[in-house]
Amino acid sequence: MVVARLVHGEIRTLEKMGEKVQLGAGLDQYNRLTEDAQERALACLGRFAQRLKGMPPEAVQIVGTNALRVARNAHQFMARAEEALGYPVEIIAGREEARLIYLGVSHTLSDDIGRRLVIDIGGGSTEFIIGQRFEPQELESLHMGCVSFRNRYFPDGKITRRQMDKAVTHAEQELLNIRQHYRSVGWQSAVGSSGSIKAIASVLATLKITDGTITLAAMQELRKRLVDMGKTEKLGDLGVRSDRQSIFPAGFAILMGAFQSLGIKDMAFADGALREGLLYDIVGRIQHEDVRERTISALQERYHVDQEHGAAVEETAVAAWRQVADAWALNTPADEEVLRWACRLHEIGLTISHSQYHKHGAYLLRYSDLPGFTQQFQRDLATLVRGHRRKFASAIFEGLDPEDIARLRYLCVLVRLAVLIQHPRNMEPPPAFTLTAHKDKLVLEFPSGWLDDRPLTLADLENERDYLAKQDFVLELNGG
Repeated sequence: MVVARLVHGEIRTLEKMGEKVQLGAGLDQYNRLTEDAQERALACLGRFAQRLKGMPPEAVQIVGTNALRVARNAHQFMARAEEALGYPVEIIAGREEARLIYLGVSHTLSDDIGRRLVIDIGGGSTEFIIGQRFEPQELESLHMGCVSFRNRYFPDGKITRRQMDKAVTHAEQELLNIRQHYRSVGWQSAVGSSGSIKAIASVLATLKITDGTITLAAMQELRKRLVDMGKTEKLGDLGVRSDRQSIFPAGFAILMGAFQSLGIKDMAFADGALREGLLYDIVGRIQHEDVRERTISALQERYHVDQEHGAAVEETAVAAWRQVADAWALNTPADEEVLRWACRLHEIGLTISHSQYHKHGAYLLRYSDLPGFTQQFQRDLATLVRGHRRKFASAIFEGLDPEDIARLRYLCVLVRLAVLIQHPRNMEPPPAFTLTAHKDKLVLEFPSGWLDDRPLTLADLENERDYLAKQDFVLELNGG
C-alpha cells in the first residue's frame, strides 16, 4: 500500500506499507482460495484499513491481480475484503496490470526518449512491457510467477541443477509467443520493477559480482552459486529476507529465462511499479487525462460507431439520470461514467452483425483488453449494452450480486429509454421531458402533443412498457 498527496501537480509519497501475503500460494487443487490464505490476507487488509480510514472513496483504488483472476471463489473473498477495508476491491486483467506497472515505472525514471523493456515478476504472472516515455506500446502478461514456480520446481527448498534447468526452460517456453515480436520491436534499456528483481540485484551486489546491475554474465554466475548453495534457507547469508527466500530461486529462473529468450544484455532496477501506477492513474483522472476516455474513443473509431448518435443517446440518458439519481441511489461517479460510456458504445456490435448486435457488443466489452478498466467495470458496461434493447430478461443479470443487480437494472432502464427517444436519429435536441421514479414505478412526461407528432416513438415506448413489466417495472406515459 502507498499513501501520497498531490502537491502542485506532483505526487509526494507519505507512507508505504507492504506485507508478503502470497495469496496465490493459497490456491488449492481446484483453484479455490483456502480459508487459511483468506484469513492471512484479511488480517493484512485489516491493518491497512486503519490507515485508510476517513479517506474519500474517489481517492482510494484497491485492485487484485493474478491470484484473484484465477481463484474460483474470488467473488466471496472480495466481499470479505471490502467489508474489512470499507472500500471496493476490483480485479484488473493482466494487460491492464502491465499498463499500470509501466505507468509507475516510467514516472520514477528519468525522461528518456528511448524505448524501454520493463519486466515485473509477480506471484502468479509476469508482465512484459515495451514503451517510450510514458506510453506503453506492447503489453503482455504471462502465466508464470515466483509463487507458482516455487510450488512446482522448488517446493522443498532444495535448489538442484535439474530443477533450475527445468524452471528456466519453462520460462523460455512461456516466452515463445512474444519472443520474436518483442525482439523485432527492440528497446534501448531494460528495467526490472518487482521485489524478485530487486532481491537479485541486491544479491549480485552483496556477492560483488556487479554493483547491482543485472547482466547475463552475472546471472550465469549467480545460477552456479545458487545450485552450489543447494538450499533456500542459506539465502539469508546473502541478505535475502526470510519471507523471500523460498521464492528467490523461482524468480531468478523466470528472469534467467527472460534474459536468454529475449536477448537482454543488462537490466537496472526501478522502484516504481503497480502501486505507483495506480496513483498516477488516479491523478490522471483528477486532471482530466483519463485513459478510459481514450479507450472509449479508440473503440468508437475501431468499430465505426456512429458517434453523433451515441452522443445524443448519452445526453438523453444523462438528463433522465439526473432526475432519478436520488430516488434510485445512483449518485456515485461510477454510475454516471458507466451510463455515459454504455450510451456511446451501445451500437458497437453492429460491426459484427445487425442481428443480435447488443449481444455481440456485450461480448466485445466484456472480454476485450480495455486500458484503464477493471474487470468489474467492463462487466457492468457489457451488462448495460447487452440489456439496452429487446427482451429485458433476468438472464442479463445472471451471476451478479443483489446490490449490483438493483443498480444495473435501473441504469439499464435509463439507457433503454434514451435509445428509444433517440431512435429516429434525426439529431433533434432531446425534448424537455420529465422523469420521476418511485421504486419501480416510472412516470415519463413529454410536452403536450410531442408524442402525437411522433407516432413511431410512441409505439416504441408502449412496446417498452411491456418489456419493462417483465422486470416488474411500471411505466406511465404522459404528453400525448
